[in-house]
Amino acid sequence: MTGAAPASFTADDYEARMERAARQAADAGLAGLLVAPGPDLVWLTGYTPTAVTERLTLLVLAAGRDPVLVVPTLEAPDAERALGAGALTLRDWTDGKDPYAVTAALLDADGRFGISDNAWAMHLLGLQKALPGTSYASLTEALPMLRAVKDAAELELLAAAGAAADAAFEEIRQVAFAGRRETDVAADLAALLRRFGHSQVDFTIVASGPNGANPHHEIGDRVIERGDMVVLDFGGLKDGYGSDTSRTVHVGEPTDEERRVHDLVREAQEAGFRAVRPGAACQEVDRAARAVIADAGYGEYFIHRTGHGIGVTTHEPPYMIEGEEQPLVPGMCFSVEPGVYLPGRFGVRIEDIVTVAEDGGRRLNNTEREMVVVD
Repeated sequence: MTGAAPASFTADDYEARMERAARQAADAGLAGLLVAPGPDLVWLTGYTPTAVTERLTLLVLAAGRDPVLVVPTLEAPDAERALGAGALTLRDWTDGKDPYAVTAALLDADGRFGISDNAWAMHLLGLQKALPGTSYASLTEALPMLRAVKDAAELELLAAAGAAADAAFEEIRQVAFAGRRETDVAADLAALLRRFGHSQVDFTIVASGPNGANPHHEIGDRVIERGDMVVLDFGGLKDGYGSDTSRTVHVGEPTDEERRVHDLVREAQEAGFRAVRPGAACQEVDRAARAVIADAGYGEYFIHRTGHGIGVTTHEPPYMIEGEEQPLVPGMCFSVEPGVYLPGRFGVRIEDIVTVAEDGGRRLNNTEREMVVVD
């Protein structure tokens, strides 16, 4: 995660997030939360360290206590400028001092804490050594829905990121595909995302012909040919919030089978979208999309979950997968992206970001889902 916090958020927004997170931690039976540099810290405080190094930076949250950010002295001036800094107490430490002793003084000696998934092992082990009676759970395990429900400002940013990705697709469908390498088209996509406001491009999958049967194909030097199906999956961050969309195009006219499979995936994607409503379990979205593909005899070729959450990262909880009983709540945002992958032949995936509204779902991607033919 790079870049400044979005200007649409205020110090009050960050204070409210920290208070809510501390309450949720207490409700989950935790003594508090320990948040390392990364998406959770940005979301809670608006602070992104210039560089993440071996020096400990850690936000300590606990219900009924003021938030404290433990930070290296040399980085304290930057931390003080974060939008959420006004709701924090900064506790800085200098080189040569023990940051774990500084942090331990803020913690219950026998408490159980939620800790960022991306916290360094050396920091967790340092805390355990300083406080042997403590125990820890990853934030994804302890509070999986911490960032899942977006407020109005977050929804606006996600909608803008989705619109920018849509604009990139409308442009890329006009370029020549045949005779060019996958890497060439991927570079075009990355440039278009940046042109339409993305500060960070996370992925530009261009999977042509048989490569389309690999959902996470790494782009290569394969030359795209007439007659190829091409899976395009691309996204990144715009103003700190994610985009992620997939469309499958065909170079020249498709065969009847290719069109049939594409139509099937489109129908499955529509079924998944229609299943979105407040109170429905996440797994119901997966079941609805998967049933369409399975009933058509292609179930074994749909080899991944139907969707994942999105926000300040392009992948986060909740997940649209069998066994996930978390109910959908207005403000949640996630992908709906079924696919069919025929080994050695071709693949098809269609993906939109969807948000839960009071009366169902609302798409944040609105480009054509019918078969698009390109040159």
